Amino acid sequence: MTLSNSSTDELLVETKGKVAVITLNRPDRLNAISKAMLNELSAKIVEANKDPDIRCIVLTGSGKGFCAGLDLIDVSDGGIGSGESGSNRPRQLFDLRDAPINVMWSVDTPIVCALNGAAAGYGMDLTLLCDIRISSTKGKMAAVTAKRNVVPESGGTWLLPRLIGWAKAAELYYRGRVVEADECLELGLVNAVVSPDELMPTAMQWAEEIADNAPMAVQTTKRMMRMGLEQSYDTSVDQLMAHLGGMFQSDDFKEGVQAFIEKRKPEFTGR
Repeated sequence: MTLSNSSTDELLVETKGKVAVITLNRPDRLNAISKAMLNELSAKIVEANKDPDIRCIVLTGSGKGFCAGLDLIDVSDGGIGSGESGSNRPRQLFDLRDAPINVMWSVDTPIVCALNGAAAGYGMDLTLLCDIRISSTKGKMAAVTAKRNVVPESGGTWLLPRLIGWAKAAELYYRGRVVEADECLELGLVNAVVSPDELMPTAMQWAEEIADNAPMAVQTTKRMMRMGLEQSYDTSVDQLMAHLGGMFQSDDFKEGVQAFIEKRKPEFTGR
């Protein structure tokens, strides 16, 4: 299968083998997220996650920046999150179930971020929600929300302390720091730093290595890692054993064993 075309040219979608490449495409605005991009990003991630032929997603940006955050013009005009603005907007509970920040957290298909430039605000949260981050030497993360009198509303305050510890997360957020690629690597915010020319080839290589593995095993591992953040050790191990029983009965388990015996690369089907 091939993912359907995006409904907006502000988001590009391409299928490369078993990998879906999603590109934020507003280079003139450093890929600041418009309402159209917000809705379509969620839709394409969900579509890729449901496609049995897609085993990994690569998320990147076009031009010099990865994502400058939410488009503040859209926000001030009421374009993001509501159809009305100002005093005419009815008071209601917000619903984030279909927002990219929740969709990216809940999908089982791994997401690799190819960080091509600066990621700020919402853009930084998008990078943190990816499973793996590979940065260009020009990549950077800007934890500058306190300089705009806003907060990391899109999961950052939950994710960052878990990734780099409370004290470092506090330092970045409270001081409003911009962290360059090398320091991101030192802090564990990214997995690797490569030259700009090597960014997409490296991201695709990692994605293809993920895609070559048994999708049921990869996706279950991701789900159990995610759920394990909120579970006791005993509960997590118990759930893992329940999953493992079904996996032992799968065609892919038999293929993995047979490939090991025959000393060849396994061909997994997801069944």
